[in-house]
Formats: sequence, structure tokens, C-alpha cells
Amino acid sequence: MTVEEFEEFYAQAVARLTGQLYVMTGDLQEAQDVVQEAFVKAWVRRGRLDRDGSPEAWIRTVAWRLAVSRWRFRRRSADAWRRGSGAPGHVEPPDPGQVVLVDALRQLPPQQRRTLTLHYLCDLTVEQIAGETGLSGSTIKTHLVRGRAALAHRLRDPRIEEAPDV
Repeated sequence: MTVEEFEEFYAQAVARLTGQLYVMTGDLQEAQDVVQEAFVKAWVRRGRLDRDGSPEAWIRTVAWRLAVSRWRFRRRSADAWRRGSGAPGHVEPPDPGQVVLVDALRQLPPQQRRTLTLHYLCDLTVEQIAGETGLSGSTIKTHLVRGRAALAHRLRDPRIEEAPDV
């Protein structure tokens, strides 16, 4: 991929990938950071990135792995902090103005959230998701079914009662 092709690819894909990672991680700033870092890694190997070889999937996978690494680092740091003498004080709750769907997605297990994002936002098939995640097709289907069911339950409006069967 030439410099010009990479710049065009970046311009077309950065917002879409950031949105996808935002849904996967539930944190816009984190999504922006990992997508940018993934693009930096892609820039170094742009000569080997092939438009037909799905560079967007490569960047999405790298960004996801970066996010997971960051989560692990923060968890280990928090554990070490708690073991030490200076435990952090009260942590503010999330902003109540967050989108309902993002809140519902955050309650799903990470792998279900990632699978749903890849299927519905990235418009990938079960086979493509399996190739990108390394999971089997049946596992992907299970994540999709369970994730949809959990979202349907979490997103139903309790103010609306279903009409009784007559």
C-alpha cells in the first residue's frame, strides 16, 4: 500500500473503526487511543497491507488486542495499588448521560460484546468473525444468540406492559 493509498484508507476507516471499538470497549477515549495506535503499527507495515487482504480487520484486531492489554495492565495496577498503602478514594460513577445501548452492551461479557459488534456494526459473517477472533463458528453463533437475548432483556422498556393474551 502506497503512502497515498494508506492516507485514503485512514481517512475512510478511522471513524468507522473508532466507533466499532467504542462499542466493543464502552470507552470512547480508549477506542480513539487504541485505533490510533493500531494505525501507527499499520503505517510501519503499510507495504505489506493489502486492500484486498482486509487491512481494516487487521487494524481492528490489533486495536482490540491493545485494549485488552491495557485492561490487563490497569487491573494489575489496581490490584497492586490495593495491596499497597494508598488505596484510591471514591471513584465517580459513569456519566448518567451515556447512551442506553452502550450501557446495555457494557453489561455483556466482553466476548459477546465483541462478537455482536463485529456482526452488526462491522457487518461480518460468522465465518469472518471466527477468522478474526480465532473462535469456532458454533461459538460465534452461541455468543450472538446469547448476546441478542441479553440485550433484548436489558433494552425492554419496563413502562410498556405487554397486552395479556385474550
